Amino acid sequence: MARVRFLKDFDYRPTGNSLTAYLAGMEETVKRECADQAIAEGKAVELPAATRGKPNGENPEPGSTGQEA
Repeated sequence: MARVRFLKDFDYRPTGNSLTAYLAGMEETVKRECADQAIAEGKAVELPAATRGKPNGENPEPGSTGQEA
């Protein structure tokens, strides 16, 4: 699995009978095969582990709501 941000619309076809459409701007956890295809086509970038979570890279402590008191 990989966490990616789609830069352009991308259609992932794991088999001939299925299709998953991702829209530009979406951040999703996808199968490695999907991530590799989208990245190779220049339609996605993989997100490094340090920036996963909040958009500014800050992650709340486990068990917290992420809201300050």
